[in-house]
Amino acid sequence: MKQKEILYYVYIIYSAEYDIYYKGYTTNIDERINQHNEGESEYTKGKGPWKLVYIKHFESKKDALVEEKRIKKLNRTSLMKLIGSSVG
Repeated sequence: MKQKEILYYVYIIYSAEYDIYYKGYTTNIDERINQHNEGESEYTKGKGPWKLVYIKHFESKKDALVEEKRIKKLNRTSLMKLIGSSVG
């Protein structure tokens, strides 16, 4: 029996109420979004509700962490382009 492959996700969530973005990485996107919205993440606590606006999956943790670091350095204009490119 083949072992289930673990995927790593880099994601961006957005709070319309505070007009802020949060970028992160996880192996369980549904659980992680719930954690953000339930106030279980220090930085995002009390700033929701959070909406997933970007997601990209990777097969290696290393690649996901490199991408997370890259997007955390983006300015807002570049971030908006990245999010816009993933729509549709």
